[in-house]
Amino acid sequence: MAMSTQYGASVSPPWHHVGDGSWLALAALVVVATWRGLVAGLVVGAVLSLAAVVADRPVRPVVVVLAAALVVAAAERSSEVWSQAEARHTGPVEGWVRLAGDPERVGRGVRAVVEVEGERFTAWVFSGRSERLLTVMAGDHVWLRGTRHAVPDRRSLVRHVVGRIEVDVVGDVRPTGFPHRPGNRIRAALRASAEEVMDPHEAALFRGLVIGDDSGQPSWMIEAFRASGLSHLTAVSGQNVAYLLAGVAPLLRRLGPRRRWVATVLLIGWFALVTRLEPSVLRASAMAVLAVTASAVGRRIAVVRSMAVTVVALLLLDPMLAWSVGFWLSVGATAGVALATPWWWARLAGPDWWRGPLAVTLGAQCGVALPSVLVFGRLPVVSLAANLLAMPVAGLVMSCGAPVALIGRLVPMAVRSVWLWPLEVGTRWVRWVAETASGLEPGGRTTAVLWCGVLVTLFVTRRRSDGVTP
Repeated sequence: MAMSTQYGASVSPPWHHVGDGSWLALAALVVVATWRGLVAGLVVGAVLSLAAVVADRPVRPVVVVLAAALVVAAAERSSEVWSQAEARHTGPVEGWVRLAGDPERVGRGVRAVVEVEGERFTAWVFSGRSERLLTVMAGDHVWLRGTRHAVPDRRSLVRHVVGRIEVDVVGDVRPTGFPHRPGNRIRAALRASAEEVMDPHEAALFRGLVIGDDSGQPSWMIEAFRASGLSHLTAVSGQNVAYLLAGVAPLLRRLGPRRRWVATVLLIGWFALVTRLEPSVLRASAMAVLAVTASAVGRRIAVVRSMAVTVVALLLLDPMLAWSVGFWLSVGATAGVALATPWWWARLAGPDWWRGPLAVTLGAQCGVALPSVLVFGRLPVVSLAANLLAMPVAGLVMSCGAPVALIGRLVPMAVRSVWLWPLEVGTRWVRWVAETASGLEPGGRTTAVLWCGVLVTLFVTRRRSDGVTP
């Protein structure tokens, strides 16, 4: 926003002159400082500045000052959070605890993350006591008795879980209040609607597509979606937020600009609570808030800049996100769609209805390639075909699933199965695509060879479409 001077002219704040490339560099510095500390951040910053000078692209003083401040802040914040990543209280515990997430069945027991005296523990309940825990949801309070143990597991620590509780007794339940209760009721209604008319596995997949709840999915289904490159469908993303805002847009347009902004931000925040504040949800929600805020003040913010600002802000708030695979897959997919999709669109051959989905798929695959290979050791080549087949149908289920399922709770059971039949068919199609594609994925070196073949084919096809002999 412009600021008035004493002479009646207007100037822009200095940060408005920071380009998208500089914002990406600032985000990269925050990531390095969070991962490796102050010295590493300053060294990488100096290297980037030197590279910019060599490339005859002078670095603005405001960028240098902002970079130094962010590096120091990120390093200090990361050090502070890690210094607190240990259990301060262990031993017997008896009393009320708050559930930080929904309980889920694992083998013969039930696992839930609970908060006790400001610390998070993974509570394990076995035998008949486990059924009681399955009736509660995030935000609810449960009385229990057990023993707390510290865990040096880094994977748990980056999720702010400092130990585990071996539960002996599960007692009374005290339901949560606002704002968790409305969200819990919606999640319960969606689960009930799906489970009454769908196969249990497809009901679990439906919840994953609509609200990112994959707690009920069996391990083989999760593996099938990973092997087919479709696991992003069961993680809430910007697409889910966009569908939500599009659905309520007619109501929001009736409000004035300020009230519309407040209502939109509150709606995004409430949706983030409903979807349990997963890393991908935080990224999508933060970018959505930035977009609606820029729109409210009469500006537009580029996706690249919005993503960079979001990464910086979220890592300063919670440095542990730097070790979250889900966060980096979400950021990578967004970056790939924003940066690589236009490049593919301009070079792919064929009609627009074909180039569009293929360009988006290739762009997203470019963005998630590095974290997928480093963490999972694979980048499925079948993901191209699987996404082209599953995405359109999955998008319909995502956009229509919640309202259709909630309305289905109001109609008689005889009508409900017919009412939800399109959602059941769509969910079954997505499941079939994932299972079929995962069975066709060769894996190993064959996948790398096939990726080379795909890229060569796309290159040759593009050259021929331009009338040039390769």
